Amino acid sequence: MSKHKYILGISAYYHDSAACLIQGGKILAAAQEERFTRNKHDKSFPKNSIDFCLKEAKINFSNISYIGFYDKPFLKFERILETYLSEAPRGFKSFSKAIPIWIKEKLFLKKTIIDNFYKFYKIKNKSTIESKLLFSEHHISHSASAFYPSPFNSSAILTMDGVGEWVTTSIGYGENNKINFLKEIYFPHSLGLLYSAFTYFAGFKVNSGEYKLMGLAPYGNPIYKELIKKEIIDIKEDGSFKLNIKYFNYTVGLTMTNSKFDKLFKRKPRNPDSKVTQFEMDLAKSIQEVIEEVILKLVKTTKKITNSDNLVLAGGVALNCVANSKIIKQNLFKNIWVQPASGDAGGALGVAQHIYFSYLNNIRTVSSNSNDSMNGCYLGKSYSDSEIKDFLDLKKINYIQYQSEEEFIEKISDYIINGKVVGWHQGRMEFGPRALGNRSILADPRNKNMQTILNKKIKFRESFRPFAPSILKEELNNFFDIEKIDSPYMLFIGHLKKNLRINENNEENLFGLDKLNFVRSLLPAITHVDFSSRIQTVDKKTNPKFYKLLKYFGLKTGYPILVNTSFNIRGEPIVCSPKDSYNCFIKTKMDVLALENFIILKN
Repeated sequence: MSKHKYILGISAYYHDSAACLIQGGKILAAAQEERFTRNKHDKSFPKNSIDFCLKEAKINFSNISYIGFYDKPFLKFERILETYLSEAPRGFKSFSKAIPIWIKEKLFLKKTIIDNFYKFYKIKNKSTIESKLLFSEHHISHSASAFYPSPFNSSAILTMDGVGEWVTTSIGYGENNKINFLKEIYFPHSLGLLYSAFTYFAGFKVNSGEYKLMGLAPYGNPIYKELIKKEIIDIKEDGSFKLNIKYFNYTVGLTMTNSKFDKLFKRKPRNPDSKVTQFEMDLAKSIQEVIEEVILKLVKTTKKITNSDNLVLAGGVALNCVANSKIIKQNLFKNIWVQPASGDAGGALGVAQHIYFSYLNNIRTVSSNSNDSMNGCYLGKSYSDSEIKDFLDLKKINYIQYQSEEEFIEKISDYIINGKVVGWHQGRMEFGPRALGNRSILADPRNKNMQTILNKKIKFRESFRPFAPSILKEELNNFFDIEKIDSPYMLFIGHLKKNLRINENNEENLFGLDKLNFVRSLLPAITHVDFSSRIQTVDKKTNPKFYKLLKYFGLKTGYPILVNTSFNIRGEPIVCSPKDSYNCFIKTKMDVLALENFIILKN
């Protein structure tokens, strides 16, 4: 099967469109469409992402052996139609809006996809495209994205998301190049949709505000947990669950929750423009604990029916780093790996590898050094020094270009030590929702004002949002209480060690956001109210330049740690090009922009 050299995977038309190109099972390139169009969560045909993948591999469309689409539109349409019919006449308004769009745009997606390739890539014959096109079920794509890039020959697989076609939760087992599914939970019973419903009710945007709900939880108390378990979700001992659909509107309506939900919590959903109150904090904490309870029961069942030492996770719910860390504490599995692009964008990667390993039955070889095959998630576009210089010269932007990387690193480190906020644009753009040191905003974690500065003057977002630390991999256990696990993708949390905490017992009389500006550690900018941090460990081999910066900063300060937040502002995707980075730099109170070895100062 070696003739099938290049396989293109795509996800599109729902949210977070993306493309991924593999060769011989190896991931060559992957990117989300939003990074190129600057339209957050862009769902359109990922032409720019495909163009990038082809250019990165120095090939054209004729070199592609297969195109994989990450789910099956007919099955999805079947689910939508059956749901509306089962609830008729309720939901007719939503039905009348949704069905014409489905029939026009999504039911015949095969034709739409073929037409787009025909139009954009000047293919002479549409049958050529059709012969290459394959469709995978949504949860197969998720499971493949979790297992095939993982560092395991065999593994239990747990996927949890909103919904694909019918499946919302699945337990599987992967061995060598095959995946078998063992248990499934079906729509409308969904952990992802449950969490999104509470995200909506708390006044945040569905499919993007879930992080906010998770970040808000430590400010609250789980006072609604038992109410949720009594009225909204029935949780069985094996982790299977059923939602009480009478409280939800997502099956046939235009909103996530309904008036019965309002009545249960004695209020309407929060207006997104209004102040976040203690109620939203308590609601966030309550639903977080309920979700964790279900996940931990599912993990126990996964262990019981697979008896595997390894566990891999994917689906949007797998981005809940607090829950992931609770899984580790169970000590049920020796090794856990989470797909960093766990959402729908990662489905493009999953379907491509599913075609290569399962459909084409190619042998899968796992790296002997225990690393995954994600290349640190640095799978996106990079820009050369000449491209950056041409852009800066064209725009008549003043800059200093450093020939010595060591001098450049020292200069950036000194800026950060002196309280400056640095836009850091280096190498290949990350794939997935996290900035991992190539499209990042960096700052000093010791600065007690830095969380406020970053949220208010740089990111233009809610004051309660926490910031993540990037730390040298080998230094992790010197600063954080965390199980023996690597966290290169910011998918696990650790708690700051006791010797770094201050005023630990002096905030008992503070409630809610009063806790926000309380200095509780020697690294206040990356310490959440419960002393937790969502950690990225940085490896010398995976990202040598970012590693050198952390190393030098550590030598100067004693802390090989930096605040690392994504290089974007609220409502915009993470930056891609030097132009995007410069525009973001100019629009904010950032002080320094580092484009490869070019430094631009705000003054």
